[in-house]
Amino acid sequence: MGKGGALSDGVIKKIILSYTYVAIWIFLSFTVIAYNKYILDKKMYNWPFPITLTMIHMAFCSSLAVLLIKVFKVVEPVSMSRETYLTSVDTIGALYSLSLRLLNSVYIHLSVSFIQMLKALMPVSVYSIGVLLKKESFRSETMTNMLSISFGVAIAAYGEAKFDTWGVMLQLGAVAFEATRLVLIQILLTSKGINLNPITSLYYVAPCCLGFLFFPWIFVELPILRETSSFHFDFVVFGTNSVCAFALNLAVFLLVGKTSALTMNVAGVVKDWLLIAFSWSVIKDTVTPLNLFGYGLAFLGVAYYNHCKLQALKAKEAQKKVQQGGDEEAAGKLLEVRESEGGGKRDDAED
Repeated sequence: MGKGGALSDGVIKKIILSYTYVAIWIFLSFTVIAYNKYILDKKMYNWPFPITLTMIHMAFCSSLAVLLIKVFKVVEPVSMSRETYLTSVDTIGALYSLSLRLLNSVYIHLSVSFIQMLKALMPVSVYSIGVLLKKESFRSETMTNMLSISFGVAIAAYGEAKFDTWGVMLQLGAVAFEATRLVLIQILLTSKGINLNPITSLYYVAPCCLGFLFFPWIFVELPILRETSSFHFDFVVFGTNSVCAFALNLAVFLLVGKTSALTMNVAGVVKDWLLIAFSWSVIKDTVTPLNLFGYGLAFLGVAYYNHCKLQALKAKEAQKKVQQGGDEEAAGKLLEVRESEGGGKRDDAED
């Protein structure tokens, strides 16, 4: 702090950088979602092949990740045994492929605004699966909050003008698979001391995801692509779309690395509201008052959940500082005792 309580140049610079990282992440996340909707929606680009689009993303991201790690040495690969890779990374890759496949399929059936409203169920799914797998402890207060979020989303769904049952099932499935993946990352990798940033995650997980998508692609989409002669690769559209998808992963790396995962969660709420506004004003999707009321309730529940997570994080950090302070105090007292013992021996010798 400078004179009169003014912020120092260093603090101002840090604040500006943090907001810049948030803005970059929101912009890229916004762009990827809108771009995927544009490609897959039958009323727009009319290329309804979500598995193929996901495979293009994974192939592109895998290639760039290999270049960044093996050629340019931007980050170091993580030390990992073959057993860990086969039992942990493969499982996470399978869940990731299912999540992405379903999520991209949803753009064909639901509006962007309604998709974002349904995504508010992510904390509910993560917490419920965490409790089920004994990664989280059951708390009645937290569960009540989870029920309030679910109730808000249910109201938003009831008020949806173009409700599509199959699309909702796909979105719920995508949320469930993604939540399971996030919990299993904590159980299978983080608990073993293996931490993957977005680049190393793509390096290890994207090839697995590509492999898991290949077999359903052969039977589901490849025959249709051949019959309709629609397998035309537009390098401009799919190239820029893949670049945006990869850039989003780098933006996550910057945002979480330079700020925190909680900051990304809060920024995600802002992004969701912006996407809802974009869906209503630009794409001309119908957004009803009941949609907004229900999502507003869910938003309050998610905001309270993030607040509780922040308070728990602060309490944990404070506890660590107390423990560190206690250890230093104990070490200081021990040093004082040793010095006093040494001084007493010197006095005896002099006498």
